[in-house]
Amino acid sequence: MKILHTADWHIGQLFYEYDRTYEHQQFLDWLVTTLQEEQVDVLLVSGDVFDLSNPSAAAIRMFYSFLNKAAKANPALQIIITAGNHDSASRLESPKPLLESSNIHIVGIVEKDAAGNIDYEKLVIPLKDKDHHIQAWCLAIPFLRIGDYPVIADAENPYAEGIEALYTAAYDYACQRKTNEQGIIAMGHLHTQKAITSDMDKVERQIMGGVESIAASAFPAGISYVALGHIHKAQRIGGQEHIRYSGSPLPMSFSEINYKHQVIVFELNGTTISQSTAIEIPVTVALQQVPAVHSPLSAVLAALAQLPAADENSGLAPYLEVRVLEEGPEPARRFKIESALAGKHVRLARIDVRYHSSSTNGDQTSIVAADELSNLQPLDVFSKVYQSRYNTAVPEKLLQLFHQVTQEVTQTL
Repeated sequence: MKILHTADWHIGQLFYEYDRTYEHQQFLDWLVTTLQEEQVDVLLVSGDVFDLSNPSAAAIRMFYSFLNKAAKANPALQIIITAGNHDSASRLESPKPLLESSNIHIVGIVEKDAAGNIDYEKLVIPLKDKDHHIQAWCLAIPFLRIGDYPVIADAENPYAEGIEALYTAAYDYACQRKTNEQGIIAMGHLHTQKAITSDMDKVERQIMGGVESIAASAFPAGISYVALGHIHKAQRIGGQEHIRYSGSPLPMSFSEINYKHQVIVFELNGTTISQSTAIEIPVTVALQQVPAVHSPLSAVLAALAQLPAADENSGLAPYLEVRVLEEGPEPARRFKIESALAGKHVRLARIDVRYHSSSTNGDQTSIVAADELSNLQPLDVFSKVYQSRYNTAVPEKLLQLFHQVTQEVTQTL
């Protein structure tokens, strides 16, 4: 079987207030063509179909139009979609009975019986070839919230150990149903340990202290491939070829400007993965940063003056981030930048301002972002205050006590 892995579409996202409908439509049209050209049997979408839990009617229409086009272009195609943390699990699942008749499976909710036991049958989906013979099984695991995964008594890390227990139980359930010749594939929308993240990924980390990171060893060794979503940079995890993030098809922020956006296509022969290939997604709208490094406003304005002028044949203008380094507040900054960009072939998305800041020893300067303060976590504030007062890092024992206090406070809120 030939399988295509993608994730983190974020349909409906605004890029610094710019509508991205055209970009998403171009990607989905490209994906339909790619599914045909590669003769894909199974499409896996590992979460975050939409950018908002309550997507617009236009975003919903785009998604279901894609499903319709993909199914018509390849009637034997099987599509499995799981919910991400940006999706409304129940909303995404609502048309499930209708879509399953078209070989489209959506899993958003972890269903349980009256006794609170997880219904693993709803999470384990058979993968069938063009002749409708089962070739493999898919653990279609959506983004897991508190209450979705098993509670492990006396666990040091209830989240990580609960997630591992769920994958192990789902794997065991699949093993009871499969033959020796059939492989098992898992899907997940989560944060793994040592994954390379962007600024957008870091914002989505919901639990303090990094306890939400899942080790690669949490996935049973018998799984042939783990199709992950949630992290926007395409990458292998734990140095293993078969545990991968496909990454997002579009850059979600300027921190992702150098990412290679792609989908992963591979062949499953029994329990063996082969011919794993990354197919790069064409860029519809480029991202641009000017200048290359943060510079004084006078230098910035000079650099902006060198940008090409817009004309009727220019096509879609790149999104622009202007990078400014200042000594202090500059009230006319935006006006001067917008004036310099008048008639240029760019769309101003963001002005990233950094300020000179004295270091703790007073003889060096560092650069800090204007919005750093609003992004500081309690541990960041504590560490900076301790460093400035005692000129040394916070001792490990004190860090442990601080984590204990913050977790206790969080639980009482």
